[in-house]
Amino acid sequence: MKIIKRSGHVADFDRNKLKHSLLKSGAKVAVVENVLNQIESQLFDGITTKQIYKFAFSLLKKSSNAHAARYNLKTAIQMLGPAGFFFEKFIARLFISEGFQAKTNLILSGKCISHEMDILIKKTDVISMVECKFHGSKDKASDVKVPMYILSRFNDLKDVKHAIFSDSDFISKCFIVTNNRFTLDAITFSDYYDIQLISWDSPKDKSLRKRIDNDKLYPVTCLTTLTLLEKEKLMELEIILVVELVKAPEVLNRIGISEKRFKNILKEASELCNYL
Repeated sequence: MKIIKRSGHVADFDRNKLKHSLLKSGAKVAVVENVLNQIESQLFDGITTKQIYKFAFSLLKKSSNAHAARYNLKTAIQMLGPAGFFFEKFIARLFISEGFQAKTNLILSGKCISHEMDILIKKTDVISMVECKFHGSKDKASDVKVPMYILSRFNDLKDVKHAIFSDSDFISKCFIVTNNRFTLDAITFSDYYDIQLISWDSPKDKSLRKRIDNDKLYPVTCLTTLTLLEKEKLMELEIILVVELVKAPEVLNRIGISEKRFKNILKEASELCNYL
């Protein structure tokens, strides 16, 4: 059976690849097999991966909202756009969960010009700049121009004293985080100049996906029981993570959630946070 990928390329349907993706949602093997059987019964030559994804998502949702939410994670990250402002706040929270101090949206003066910074982090007296490269499309990759540009910013800033966490801080490391992937040239360039790259599936044990799953720091955009407008309202109230909603459920009243929906939303949120 031939399927059409998002890139437009034609490929064979890979049952094992889809099964692996479904199992990552946390659904039991029996549920996954049932979903796979239903999908396979509806396959036809020329079906798109987007159609398969939507079908799988709807079937998982019938079993568990939380499983559907995890299956929807990459799309949920894209919903932190369109400009990436909430993506930066989300990434800052990931670093904080790992023991870093973090500050966002500071303007620092370099040797030559001023720079608006996405995130600055500190741990064991090491201060790093973190630049976020957000993409609204799943197919978009960050090419070599991204680390080249950010390296020039880093070089302008690194030997200058800044008021960040104290009045005399120096930036000594540089990270670039994207919600998609980096091209090979971007990776090669960054390795040579010691720029730390974090993408959706790399580095293997510290990828964006792994960091989210390991600490169960899912964005509220994952939740299937909320509308897009409700998710935006929560993020404007600084509720970026599902765990933040679980800890402060009263915020749902502030955005006009009914009592019946209140319980369903918290049920999904609690199940998602307690996944592992």
